[in-house]
Amino acid sequence: MLSLFKTKPLLDDGSAEILINLFVWCAEHFDHTYFLASTRVVEPTGEFFPEKVSSIEEMSQTLFSRVKEYAGLSQWPINLAQPNQLPWQQQFPFFQFEDALRGENAQLMVQPPHPVFLSYNPNQINQPQDLVSSMANGLALVMLHHVAKKPSEDADLALLADALSIYLGFGVMITNTAYHFRGSCASCYNPYANRQAALAEDECVFLHALVCYFKPEVDGAKHLKPHLKAMFKRAKKQIEDILVDSANPLLLAMAANA
Repeated sequence: MLSLFKTKPLLDDGSAEILINLFVWCAEHFDHTYFLASTRVVEPTGEFFPEKVSSIEEMSQTLFSRVKEYAGLSQWPINLAQPNQLPWQQQFPFFQFEDALRGENAQLMVQPPHPVFLSYNPNQINQPQDLVSSMANGLALVMLHHVAKKPSEDADLALLADALSIYLGFGVMITNTAYHFRGSCASCYNPYANRQAALAEDECVFLHALVCYFKPEVDGAKHLKPHLKAMFKRAKKQIEDILVDSANPLLLAMAANA
């Protein structure tokens, strides 16, 4: 009888293992020390985005600066270009840092000849969670290019960018924008404004819950879409059950210091 009341896992064992390994890969390559000490779970609230803006250009620049800050990339020479000003071709210089990869202590050893430019989808101006998620994805792709080492040869870059964006703290918005309901009014639905997600909703929820496992002070479900809250609860319980028996030394060390 008691088994009737057990929480059903969100994902099958194989899928959960793949995502946990992907999280470990992110932690190994993108400064798990900074993750534990400084990464915040970014929420779509005025606390995280307090600025008042008066133009689309100001809004995009303000959001981009905030996203860079929360990702720990303020010291990286990555600039935002307006959509009509993005260079058609650009080379990605290698960034070499002293002491740390992210945060205020990440100092460039040699200033590159030019910054990397990212832009944004103007259709997303009225969908700020999509806009923030897309900006986080863009920064994640630059970081992936910098590391230039994928978990496997056939690993999909878009999928890695989604996973890394969640690791960087943007799991709420990445998860909320993984799927868009068309609604009953076709004229209100703009597919060009939606973020192109690589991870499925339940996969995003699982990775977001895994990040929140190491941020116990955060209510990771608070700002999720209503139908995602129950999924988060299932993911949280599944992760707790998995990690209590984990022998992975990095996960054990991170859990001890969370």
